[in-house]
Amino acid sequence: MVVEAGVEPPVCSDPREDWVRPPISRSDLDARVEALFTRVYGSRVPRLDSVGTLYFDDQLVTISSAQIKLMELFVERFGEVVSRNELSQRLNDCTSAPTRNSLDLHIMRLRRRLGDVNLAIRTAWGQGYVLEAPEA
Repeated sequence: MVVEAGVEPPVCSDPREDWVRPPISRSDLDARVEALFTRVYGSRVPRLDSVGTLYFDDQLVTISSAQIKLMELFVERFGEVVSRNELSQRLNDCTSAPTRNSLDLHIMRLRRRLGDVNLAIRTAWGQGYVLEAPEA
């Protein structure tokens, strides 16, 4: 909410609301929106750090260095289809001699690891894979 100068700001305890006074730069506004998003949905969107630790729902799991590249793409597009071609390209960038079945092997291993943090990689037949949080 944008509050006019001189007007009392609203009193609200809802974590999904925030307010600013104009003028506000676009970068500041984007940062406030991102902070709100993190505050409200932070635990429902997976995060991957640079050393290969995946965080989701206050749980964590570590993954291998080759699988980090795949997970980066899955986390960036959480809930969306990621094509096999895109995943294969990421895998080719981080391994010296990838085989035809290496993507399938990495996906299988990731599926096993992700069960520990209540995430799943679902096959979207003919399209690719989707990283999602299965409904309980």
